[in-house]
Amino acid sequence: MPDAKVALITGGARGIGRACALALASRGYRVAIAWRRSADAAAETLAAMGANGRSIQCDVSDPAQAAGLVERVEREWGRIDVLINGAGPYHRIALLDETPDGWREMFDNNLHPVFYLSRAAAAGMKSRSWGRIVSFAMANADQGVGQPHVTAHYIAKAGVLMLTRSLAKVLAPHGITVNAISPGFIDSGSAPAEELQKMVKTIPAGYVGTLEDAVQAVLYLISDEARYVNGANIQLSGAWGV
Repeated sequence: MPDAKVALITGGARGIGRACALALASRGYRVAIAWRRSADAAAETLAAMGANGRSIQCDVSDPAQAAGLVERVEREWGRIDVLINGAGPYHRIALLDETPDGWREMFDNNLHPVFYLSRAAAAGMKSRSWGRIVSFAMANADQGVGQPHVTAHYIAKAGVLMLTRSLAKVLAPHGITVNAISPGFIDSGSAPAEELQKMVKTIPAGYVGTLEDAVQAVLYLISDEARYVNGANIQLSGAWGV
C-alpha cells in the first residue's frame, strides 16, 4: 500500500496505545508501536496488527533514541503522518517521600519525549503540509490543583498541555494539528477493576470509560474533519475532570 498513511505510537504495546494501534491498522494504516519493557505485549500487538505493523523497542526518554525511532520509521516507510504520544508511566507516592530520581523519572517519561518526538516528526510533516500529533495528558492537569500523591506526574501532564498549545501555534501554518486528550478513569488494564468501580460514584456520567472511548477521540483528532481543531484538549472523563 504505497499511499497508506503511517502512524507512530509510543506506549503502543498496552492499553490505550495498543487499542489505537489495532484501530488504525484495521483502517489501512501502517503502524509502528514503540515500547520499552513490554516485550510480550508488543509481540501480541504486532501479531494482531498483521503485515502493516512494526514493533520497535525504544526508550523515548533518551533524545537520541527518540530521534532514531523517527528516523527508522521514516527510512522504512518513507513518512510519518500521525504521531501518538501514548507513553506515560506514573507512580503514586506521598510528595515528601518522593526521591529525586523518581521525580525526574516522571518528567523524563511523560513530558520530555513529547518534545523530542514531535520535534523530530514535524520536519517530515512540514514537507508534506499535513500531519497529526496527539498527546495524552491527564484529567485535572489543566486545573492546577494540588495532587500530593502524583505531584510530578500531574506537573508533567500540565506541561504536555502547554507544549501541545505551543506546538499547535508553530505547526498550524504547515497543515499540522497538535492536540491533547486528557483521560480520567479508563478501563485500560492499568488499574484493578475493583479500584475503578469504587470511583464510579465520583464520575458524573456514572460509568468508567472504555478503550473504545479513547480510540474514537483519537480517530476524530487525526481525521480531515478535525483539520481546524488545533491546540485543543479533549476531556475524556465523563465530566469527572472538569
